[in-house]
Amino acid sequence: MAEHDAHRAAPDGASAESPYKGRTGLARVWNALRYSLAGLGAAFRHEEAFRQELLLALVLVPVALAAPVGAVGKAMLVASLLLVLIVELLNSAIEATVDRVSLERHRLAKRAKDLGSAAVLLALIQLGLVWGLIWIDALS
Repeated sequence: MAEHDAHRAAPDGASAESPYKGRTGLARVWNALRYSLAGLGAAFRHEEAFRQELLLALVLVPVALAAPVGAVGKAMLVASLLLVLIVELLNSAIEATVDRVSLERHRLAKRAKDLGSAAVLLALIQLGLVWGLIWIDALS
């Protein structure tokens, strides 16, 4: 099949590449919302680190919104918290995918999981830097 044919829709309207890509318009938006909420629920149920970081965010978002800084500063404080949650979700997805493929120990599986963990660490460092610098500026 030619490369341009790979993107043609199947007779039922689904993408020829995936049967899950058939929805369009509001149905697609509704399905995306449902899948996203299911993902958040799965993370909350199965991922201790996500629950801990969510608790941190629930405590610190009100602090950020009450901080004696301008709107951009507040946005940066909240965004740094959201970034940690986003990276944790991606790390959890990597870990689940690696475990789905195989539970045996393999250097590439370890590398994938370590890289995801490193991404979370960098997001947490970024969180600390943003919060530290904004509060130092606000209090000086």
